[in-house]
Amino acid sequence: MDIVIAVLTIVGLSLFEIVSSIDNAVINADVLSNMAMWARKWFLIWGMFIAVFLIRGILPLLIVFSLNPAAGLDGAFTAAFSNDPAVAEAIEAASPPLLMAGGIFLLFLFLHWLFLEPKYFGLKGEAIIQKNGFWFYALVSVLLAIIVWYSIHANPMMAFGATIGASIFFITHGFKENAAAQERMMIKNSKMSDWSKILYLEVIDASFSIDGVLGAFAFTFSVPIILLGNGIGAIVVRHVTVKNIDTVKKYKYMKNGAMYAVMFLGIIMILNAFGFHIPEFASPIATIMVLVYFFMKSRNEIRSGKGMTSLPSKI
Repeated sequence: MDIVIAVLTIVGLSLFEIVSSIDNAVINADVLSNMAMWARKWFLIWGMFIAVFLIRGILPLLIVFSLNPAAGLDGAFTAAFSNDPAVAEAIEAASPPLLMAGGIFLLFLFLHWLFLEPKYFGLKGEAIIQKNGFWFYALVSVLLAIIVWYSIHANPMMAFGATIGASIFFITHGFKENAAAQERMMIKNSKMSDWSKILYLEVIDASFSIDGVLGAFAFTFSVPIILLGNGIGAIVVRHVTVKNIDTVKKYKYMKNGAMYAVMFLGIIMILNAFGFHIPEFASPIATIMVLVYFFMKSRNEIRSGKGMTSLPSKI
């Protein structure tokens, strides 16, 4: 991989991991504030190891393994860290089902946010779309049916990948929906042990990490690059969790930026699955541009003195 593309990809991956993990960081900070000091240190040190090296390390390897199960886990490990162009070409040739699964997952993630989730409206039309949020389930059902239909004719395994992506979305969405209720219960329940809270945070972190890991394959199939980019992002998120979470909350449109980046990455993965070879620089460039735009929009509002307003309720 060209050094410029590699650096650009790492920067894009890191920014995407950081911004897409803001919700996770907020949950972590709220729960940690009610834990003993030893438990906080344990989570921030050993939890870092679990988040960066195990979850974000094992998942990409398992995904590479899924592309060629016959090679075995040792073969997947070798392929993931191989510099052989033939190996890279083989992985890319087997990737359409994975790209389709990741693309559908990310696209559904974006559409759910756009139609149903409370948000600070950053672009015109978002308020109107949210008022008609009941169309979400109809839209994703029709969209999935159309994509599966065309996938069957292109590659039946792509159709299977599309259904897997939809399934992963609804499963992880269930975990995330439950997270808010569990968070409130943990904050109020002083009798709950710190070990129980640590276990909860690790499970939630695992469910949130799926977004970043699947989205990473829209940037590159190089596992070392994914590990480096996502690892840097995860470390920054842990730092933010402890020291700067209140500052991060002031940048109220960064979640918007993360979700529009998710939309672009999902579309790029689906197009790549259908054989439209999108340039390698497209994903990091699109991600960086979207995040910079919403960062500047957030900063301008802070400087204008508008400050934080209450988050709009779900309609």
